[in-house]
Amino acid sequence: MLTSICGINWGDEGKGRMVDLLSENYDVVCRYQGGNNAGHTVINEKGKFILNLLPSGILRDNVVNVLGCGMVIDLKHLCGEIDRLRAGGIIISPENLKISDKAIITMPYNVLQDEMEEDRLAKATGKPYGSTRRGIAPVYADKYMKKAFRMGELLNTELLYKRVPDIVAWKNMTIRAYGFKPVTVDEVIDYFETYGRQLAKFVTDTGLYLNKAVEEGKNVMFEAQLGALRDIDYGIVPYTSSSSTIAAYAPIGAGVPNLRLTNSVGIMKAYSSCVGAGPFTCEYFGKKADRLRELGSEYGAATGRPRRVGPFDVVASRYGIRCQGADEIALTKLDVLDDYDEIEICTHYNLHGKVLDEFPFTDVLDDCKPVFEKVKGWHCDITGCRKKEDLPKEALDYIALLEKLCGCKIKYVSVGAERDAFIEMY
Repeated sequence: MLTSICGINWGDEGKGRMVDLLSENYDVVCRYQGGNNAGHTVINEKGKFILNLLPSGILRDNVVNVLGCGMVIDLKHLCGEIDRLRAGGIIISPENLKISDKAIITMPYNVLQDEMEEDRLAKATGKPYGSTRRGIAPVYADKYMKKAFRMGELLNTELLYKRVPDIVAWKNMTIRAYGFKPVTVDEVIDYFETYGRQLAKFVTDTGLYLNKAVEEGKNVMFEAQLGALRDIDYGIVPYTSSSSTIAAYAPIGAGVPNLRLTNSVGIMKAYSSCVGAGPFTCEYFGKKADRLRELGSEYGAATGRPRRVGPFDVVASRYGIRCQGADEIALTKLDVLDDYDEIEICTHYNLHGKVLDEFPFTDVLDDCKPVFEKVKGWHCDITGCRKKEDLPKEALDYIALLEKLCGCKIKYVSVGAERDAFIEMY
């Protein structure tokens, strides 16, 4: 079985929590895009872990974890992440962590570029992209300009270091244009020496590994970062990531473009949240936002930034489900709504008096206003529920309504952050 776990909305839907749960039935978990610009928070019997680059399957002893060729990898960050997990008792070795030799390396000067451009935009226009400032857009740009370094080059540093002077000279043309001090060849080589050597033992042909795993009948899970609305093609451009967050890209970004997905599990929250800038039609403000944010502990796992929040957005979710080709849905954080007597749902958008059922082109989203409907809340604690029959009628009605409005079955419902705090609906 080849399953993709993907985000339906703006990211931060709880994918890591669901990967940790569902990976019990999988042999391999593979990240296939993005870098350390987002995070998954997982709580289980081993503790609480925040993962930025490593797949959530790393927390299971019997799972092999893969960083695919579609990823961009900050060497320093990954070394630190591995150290933190090992300090928490997690075993990490070349047997359970494999990094694609074709994955791209995020360089310190990519991070600098990201910071310089965000600062320039903030000063010049007052409208920065809301980047995490971790170098993701610049390093993907380097990849497509064929001026990036790949993880496999760490296995032959003699050839790698011969490439460095030309790349540094080219990169410094940009850095000087921003008025910053240029980087040096020695700084770049030191980065590879300090962190690259620690990671070289994990680097391999993950495409070959994954193909053999499938031939042997092993189950593979593909773990996405962010959500459909952050996709570089289908998202709210330019307020997106710089990679494809779509489930259909999973085999490509993992290194096995010859394989096809068996199914796609879409993850969405029982309400809406969003980190970063860009249009967010259903957004709450003021006390309504503060209340929902605190109840849901909505702060970015990668940055700590307060997330923007709002009610469930049917228009955006229906679009995300279509983009992800979701066969079924996992609905997370239903328990966050326990304290509400009434729950709002954004069912439509209003654009200059015209009611929209479908998610529109990004340029008009800022002019769209949410159309809310209210449903009765359950106003009781559901965190102890473990069976469908345990849920109050109002919670079941809410789930059924979301299924109807979005056109996709909800199979899993999480009612808490712990590994066992979920309900399998069918």
